[in-house]
Amino acid sequence: MTADLRGDELIARRHLPAGPARVWAAFTAPASIAAFWGGSHATVPAGSVTVDLRPGGEFALDTRAPDGTTRRLRFVYVTVTEPHELVFDEPVTGLRTTVTIRAADTGTDLTVHQRRLPPELRTTQAADGLAAILEALETHLRHPGRSTS
Repeated sequence: MTADLRGDELIARRHLPAGPARVWAAFTAPASIAAFWGGSHATVPAGSVTVDLRPGGEFALDTRAPDGTTRRLRFVYVTVTEPHELVFDEPVTGLRTTVTIRAADTGTDLTVHQRRLPPELRTTQAADGLAAILEALETHLRHPGRSTS
């Protein structure tokens, strides 16, 4: 995976060993989101994930840090173009995330582009966190029955 942090933007790319429909499902099905979203730094309780997959609909989940601290994350879908693109905003900070899914010869090329990063997320740690999430996504796609969070 490559990740580039430039000012208030973070762009991560990864080739995944699954077709676009499976990658799309991973980003839109609550159980799949719970399986990978926390990466290596948090867990996501499966029952905490809600998805209203439509422009204006909400996507929300709880993350639980190793120290037990729980934080609710909430996003609002701007664009839903199955199975190629999801755009969602975090309403408090204005962070916009675009997930682009493109078929490739041996799977899917995924790009996650975050814009309008708040200052506290313009860090190497944030880039590493996104990388860990995409690594957990790849593990989830390779081993769908096993939780990675």
